[in-house]
Amino acid sequence: MAFDVATVHLDDFTKGSGTARDAFVETLGQSLIDTGFVKVDGHGVTPRDIDAAYEAAKDLFALAPEAKAAYVMAKGAGGYTPFGTEHAKGNKVIDLKEFWHVHQDVASDHPLFDAYGPNVFPDEVPHFQPAMMRLYRDLEAAARTLLEAVALYLGLPRLDLADMVVDGRSVLRIIHYPPLAEAAVPGAVRAAAHEDINLITLLPAATETGLELLDRNGTWHSVDGLEGEIVVDAGDMLSRHVNLRIPATTHRVVNPSSEHVARYSMPFFCHPRPEVVLDAPPALLGDDEKLFEPITADDFLNQRLAEIGLT
Repeated sequence: MAFDVATVHLDDFTKGSGTARDAFVETLGQSLIDTGFVKVDGHGVTPRDIDAAYEAAKDLFALAPEAKAAYVMAKGAGGYTPFGTEHAKGNKVIDLKEFWHVHQDVASDHPLFDAYGPNVFPDEVPHFQPAMMRLYRDLEAAARTLLEAVALYLGLPRLDLADMVVDGRSVLRIIHYPPLAEAAVPGAVRAAAHEDINLITLLPAATETGLELLDRNGTWHSVDGLEGEIVVDAGDMLSRHVNLRIPATTHRVVNPSSEHVARYSMPFFCHPRPEVVLDAPPALLGDDEKLFEPITADDFLNQRLAEIGLT
């Protein structure tokens, strides 16, 4: 049997009939359980904005190393993270990538400003900031809507999960995987097998193939989205909060056959606010044992960042 990741259209949930909404919710939730991924169309992120973001990303990573180094921030925070910094949890070999974080942008008088700090943008690429902030806001809105549907699938109040991410610590990670001819490390791949830390991840189509998921039977499958689609997967925070009703998705980015191909991608990691407690709602437990002790999103994030070399 061919392996297939379901595709849903967001308009079916936001504008469709009751039957269409119910079908959307069922397909979304069941696909996350069965395959770990779901493909989303009709998400409101325009091809023009995705193209503009990739153009800005390419201009950014083409800067000289010393120019990029001026924007290196504290590990795990906004700004630039150099090649050779991050590794997958449990894997001591580095991933073959460099990246830039754009995080939640709140006013200086916002209660969470001290926790998040100001965003960092490169002076040398003036079109980077507007392109990435447009993409951030559009992906954030789509993520909140998807979390509403996930909550309904689980039998929770519609806003239970979506309210967790209002002004959340979400991150748009702009990634450059250099050609292997320029940046190869023995035993390393572009992104080793891992699960994301956050609630859900939204990934616009990358510039090249390479994304793979591990199915529930232990087999790897390519899941690159088509142009215009966003690929969505479940992270560890969601899995923990719903008592493993939805498992976190194991995935990786494999090396290309050509040593001269670069890859760019822009995953949006949807996070709760720091003070939000990850703790399975009683409605999800029934007679099942609670598998995890309560923990704040901030404490969980810091534990995981330490495990992957980002703190």
